[in-house]
Amino acid sequence: MTTFKEIRGTTIEVVSSDPSNPEIGQIWYNSSSGTLKGYVYATVNAWSAGGNLNNGRTLSGGAGTQTAALVAAGGVGASPYNSNAAESYNGTSWSNLTPVNTARRGGVIIGGTNTASLVVGGYDTAYVGTTESWNGSSWTTVNPMSQGRASIGRIGIQTAALAIGGYYSPPPTGWYPIVESYNGSTWTSVASLNTTRSNAGGAGLQTAGLAFGGDKPVSTAGNETESWNGSAWTNVNSLNTARTTMGSAGTQTAALCFGPTATELWNGISWTTSPTGGMGSPRNSMGSTGSQTLALGMGGDSGPQTQTEEWTGAAFQTKTITVS
Repeated sequence: MTTFKEIRGTTIEVVSSDPSNPEIGQIWYNSSSGTLKGYVYATVNAWSAGGNLNNGRTLSGGAGTQTAALVAAGGVGASPYNSNAAESYNGTSWSNLTPVNTARRGGVIIGGTNTASLVVGGYDTAYVGTTESWNGSSWTTVNPMSQGRASIGRIGIQTAALAIGGYYSPPPTGWYPIVESYNGSTWTSVASLNTTRSNAGGAGLQTAGLAFGGDKPVSTAGNETESWNGSAWTNVNSLNTARTTMGSAGTQTAALCFGPTATELWNGISWTTSPTGGMGSPRNSMGSTGSQTLALGMGGDSGPQTQTEEWTGAAFQTKTITVS
């Protein structure tokens, strides 16, 4: 009879507890529970249509969860091109909220919830570092970033955030590797990215984050991924598909990258492309928020669009293997 070792070239590891960070396809025997287990990719639904935005937009930001989300600012298709509209999502439909104080596009929302978030940076009549804080009912302008810029990647929550990379023009014209950290009051420069980029995807917390993809000089989509430990960036395994201005969600060890045509999941070591494909309406430059298993993508190019799509139930899971 053929054994697992003959097929895979390795024996099945015997452990007393499940591995904390297994690799896809890894199989082990848990001696404590007396079960054979494996780490697999399990898909429930993938992408489905949600309720449309009231205000179509592109280059906006998102915060919160799939059933309690926030979107604000962004670009619109006619003069003056910048939007100050803000909306909340209840899992079914969007409701208009108090507008942001400074209309802009290319800014991002940083925040753990739809009632405690920041709108950071963007382009108004110039590239700005303007920061506004949201308390669930109104926006308050607070201390700006030291470097005004748009197309920023974002990590963290309202009181402990990172603004990563970005674009500024003119002068000087260019992409930035700079990263600034926010403590709830002021912005401080910290270690720069290893790869200069704008429009990067971001996931995680201020002390345990992930930056991936984005626009590299000059207008080249990237696939580089970097992990942040609170003081330094480390290059890790790249995305399978290079891209920019995509949606992102999740944590440092369970991130989601989506748009315009592919969806990828990160397990803390590597990216896996979802076999269910990309969004129903391929696009980029959208607002995004959520987790690896429950995410939202809203608005985006071209149009700007009003569509919202919901990502549900795809994840890496430890499964018990039954043999006979």
